[in-house]
Amino acid sequence: MNKTDTSPSSIAARVAALPSTPFADLKKLWAQLFDLALPTHNRSYIERRIAYRMQELELAQSKSQLLASNKRRIDALLDQTKPAQKAGRGELVRLAPGTVLTRDFMGKTHRVVAMSDGQFEYGGKPYNSLTAIANEISGSRWSGPAFFGLRDAQKQDRKEVRA
Repeated sequence: MNKTDTSPSSIAARVAALPSTPFADLKKLWAQLFDLALPTHNRSYIERRIAYRMQELELAQSKSQLLASNKRRIDALLDQTKPAQKAGRGELVRLAPGTVLTRDFMGKTHRVVAMSDGQFEYGGKPYNSLTAIANEISGSRWSGPAFFGLRDAQKQDRKEVRA
């Protein structure tokens, strides 16, 4: 079996030869293909993983331009997607860009604007979370969604959906 030939037919032949390969040779092949110790002595599992890895490496070599274009597409999609702001108990606060939140606190009205990149603007400065703004306004630790009254609204929405 020639290990330098990576044409599709040679990969297919190498995969087809795995069931008849002695287990000691499979262990050596595993060590060449993976940076991990052999996880099990289940021959079927090892053959499947080795076959997949051989095909993966061959396609990465022969289709490198496809992998590069896929990586660019994935990176572009990730750049477009910003995580939503968390509310209490794992819920998410999703505010449309331009949404203005107001809160009267200690005799002063505070305005926060939701921006298109997922951040919030308060006092002319961008913030990553409503909680950071609530803490700055109050001088103590607050949940941002609770401070701006969003948590109670979400609980009410859930009750209406269940009814």
